[in-house]
Amino acid sequence: MFEPSGKPRVFGVPAGADFPAVLVQGLMLAQTGMPPDALARVRFLVNTRRMARRIRDLFDAGPALLLPQVELVTGPAPDILSAAIPSAAPPLRRRLEIAQLASTLLDSQPDLAPRASLYDLADSLAELMSELHSEGVAPDVLRQLDVSDESGHWKRALSFLGIVQHYFGETEEAPDGETRQRRVIESLCAQWQLEPPSEPVIVAGSTGSRGTTMLLMKAVASLPQGAIILPGYDFDMPHAAWKDLDEALTAEDHPQYRFRKLMVELGIEPSDVRRWGETPPPNPARNRLVSLALRPAPVTDQWLSDGPHLHDLPSAMKDVTMIEAPSKRDEALAIALRLRQAAEEGQTAALITPDRMLTRQVSSALDRWNIVPDDSAGTPLQLSPPGRFLRHISALFHQKLTAEALLTLLMHPLTHSGSDRGPHLLLTRELELFIRRKGVPFPDAETLLAWGAAHKHEYAVGWAEWIVRCFVGKDTSEPERLAVRLSAHLDLAEMIARGGKHAETSELWKEDAGRKAQETVQELQREAEYGGQMSARDYADLFGAILSRAEVRNPDTPHPGILIWGTLEARVQGADLVILGGLNEGSWPEMPAPDPWLNRRMRFDAGLLLPERRIGLSAHDFQQAIGAREVWLTRSVRSDDAETVASRWLNRMTNLLSGLPDQGGPDALGAAKRRGQHWLAMARKLEEPGQTPAAPRPSPRPPVGARPSKLSVTEIKRLIRDPYAIYARHVLRLRPLDPLMSAPDALLRGIVTHAILERFIRDTLTDTSALTSERLLALSDAVLTENVPWSDARALWAARIARIAEPFVASEHSRRLLATPTYFEERAELSLDGLNFTLVGRADRIDMDQTGRAHIYDYKTGAPPTQPQQIKFDVQLLLEAAMLEQGGFRAIGPAEVARAVFIGLGGGVKEVLAPLEEESADRIWTRFEKLIGAYFTPEQGYTARRALFRDTDISDYDQLSRFGEWDITTDPTPEELS
Repeated sequence: MFEPSGKPRVFGVPAGADFPAVLVQGLMLAQTGMPPDALARVRFLVNTRRMARRIRDLFDAGPALLLPQVELVTGPAPDILSAAIPSAAPPLRRRLEIAQLASTLLDSQPDLAPRASLYDLADSLAELMSELHSEGVAPDVLRQLDVSDESGHWKRALSFLGIVQHYFGETEEAPDGETRQRRVIESLCAQWQLEPPSEPVIVAGSTGSRGTTMLLMKAVASLPQGAIILPGYDFDMPHAAWKDLDEALTAEDHPQYRFRKLMVELGIEPSDVRRWGETPPPNPARNRLVSLALRPAPVTDQWLSDGPHLHDLPSAMKDVTMIEAPSKRDEALAIALRLRQAAEEGQTAALITPDRMLTRQVSSALDRWNIVPDDSAGTPLQLSPPGRFLRHISALFHQKLTAEALLTLLMHPLTHSGSDRGPHLLLTRELELFIRRKGVPFPDAETLLAWGAAHKHEYAVGWAEWIVRCFVGKDTSEPERLAVRLSAHLDLAEMIARGGKHAETSELWKEDAGRKAQETVQELQREAEYGGQMSARDYADLFGAILSRAEVRNPDTPHPGILIWGTLEARVQGADLVILGGLNEGSWPEMPAPDPWLNRRMRFDAGLLLPERRIGLSAHDFQQAIGAREVWLTRSVRSDDAETVASRWLNRMTNLLSGLPDQGGPDALGAAKRRGQHWLAMARKLEEPGQTPAAPRPSPRPPVGARPSKLSVTEIKRLIRDPYAIYARHVLRLRPLDPLMSAPDALLRGIVTHAILERFIRDTLTDTSALTSERLLALSDAVLTENVPWSDARALWAARIARIAEPFVASEHSRRLLATPTYFEERAELSLDGLNFTLVGRADRIDMDQTGRAHIYDYKTGAPPTQPQQIKFDVQLLLEAAMLEQGGFRAIGPAEVARAVFIGLGGGVKEVLAPLEEESADRIWTRFEKLIGAYFTPEQGYTARRALFRDTDISDYDQLSRFGEWDITTDPTPEELS
């Protein structure tokens, strides 16, 4: 196939070309005049399975031929050669082993690293070990590095490196994957030196970024019929520019650096790299522009000398659209609109980006047009329904059961999926309302069983018992072997998924996500014996990390022409339109992850890969993709409320174009941006909600018979200040949903404070010597411990009670001189003459003096209302006084009210008297009858936010009244209801 050559055969395919298609076309051209069986003897070694499938698909398109052999660079050795080398240990097993070694080291030297970082350390250590094997670097090389300061960090790093020393050299243990792969390649190279194959062997699509792959490429290049075909090769770089890539420390992040290193390894020059095939790149002018823009940073002064030679910039930028969106959402919408147009016109369009958040937003935007893109990455298994389900269950073993955790699992679609899913959902809803209403932050067996016994549903008792078996008391702090923990975890998951009727099957392991989860779990089961002992928390962290490495492909049938790729796919596929999205620093290219073991210089001295390697590979993918026929370059100016920085490659292109006015660079750049603005304008138009008239300020007038016939004295203040809230609560019967997790809010603080004071006053009625601040504080500690499970809130509230204890006791002595505490939480009820209305109430405390007069007290943990406020709005105490004088408190009967007092317990103890002298009981009752009578006339409406204390006060029903579309200056709009 190839003519004899004194130099290694290295070919290149220019950026932007459809590499597999050009590969096949060039092969067929080289086979011209050859017998049919010659093609079958050609052996391709490609870098990904996706590349192999694409090549096969191209041949399958016809005509009928004998096909070449297509293999991966990771498995080119004959079976007989591979069999002589032990099988590789599964990566999971090796990580579990390293985690155990690291755990033992941390147990003996706790100051080396925090325990929480155990599995992250194990992963990074395993990756370093894999890289050492791949690059052929022994650990002794690291120990011999010149670390002049001999820092404590390096000593700690060497401690960890020492625990994996035995994995290197001769060992009876199964090698890891990289070690085995290098041994296979080394054996294959040795065999080829003795018996070189006569048939053509071609390495295609690899950049040689790993040491093992570079070793294979060098061996293939030395074969009689060996060749290397490089993807995205820059034929426009001058020889001097290639020389600038010789220094790894300054050029590793250049897209062509790997190719230059290969040339040095093979002893060839850039002129020795020939073009594969005869297919030209889609846009040669753009390739020349990008080639100059991406020159190494130290030599960008070459723009001044080489830039004037770029004479076809308008042609280079003709099919380029640049978008700088205000936000990531705008960027995603503009991309989605273009993809929709491509789908309608039958174009093949590909979005290429490493930003998974952007791809999810684009997929969501496409959903409105029922377009499901073909996403090559899929969904992380941990975010799939089975993944979330299993992770929630693993948390039960290390966290005390909370109402939130319980209901999250009960509502999961996989819970109780074996049978009777309907009754399960009904009872889950009932249990949620019970938990919200009663404020049960930590459900226990007693509470759940009592609820089940009290519920009328025939299935409630058994269902509650099932909940107790599955969810209560699972947390434990004792360490246990991984195999035991995994077995308990999966048994519990099966029990929860099958449900309370013990169905034989469930939906847990079904569908694509379920099968992938089962496959992942089975792998962990096979290797669990190597995991040793671990705590429940460590197990949950490990399990979540394992799930995060697996992915589930979209189960829906995707659109064949709308594709979402990672950066690597740019080498594999071709598309009519290529969209390079998320072109911001930190996204594309991604910043190198921090290395806990070696700094950049140490890596270079040891012969390991530099952190910039990944940037260089991303740069190569960028250069390959931007050479397509039609290209979009998109980025968002802001992301997560922070300014972004344009990708270095995009920044270089714009700077270069802006600096070439004589060649039309600024005009070409401006035209590309104007095209982008056009699509952004359409995206903004898509988001416009349209013109909707503002809602009026509501003042509904329901029928008199539907209006509330009973209110409490505390609700009269709301009736005066916000009548619409009374309408929504009592006419529409809408109530705010209680919080799922009871919070230490002002309401609970008031309830607890009332309970403490009531018990204190009762206990000191017969024993006045107990009327001390010490007794009050001791009682408050007991009540807080019983009713406030939040330690921080309990401590804060105890401190507040301690501040008011002495002044409250002192003022209580004064109150006892006036009257004796007699009634606590006493209920009252009084009807209005001539109206179907009843006022109800409950007094915190009523003292009776020797003359039979009543003293009414109400505790306020906040600021008590002033006397003017009580006259106009906060009429609670005044109404209680009027009800008492009219016999509304049946246990007391009609009695004269000597005084009514708010006792403020905020920053101190403050008494505020009700203005009974200015507003007598008879007068307040007359005013009250007039107020209620007005609301029993058809013309009176329940106006929203009639007289709230502040404009900024929040009502529970502001959303219902659509407050914000109107304000307090808007006149109410009456609405007759029937």
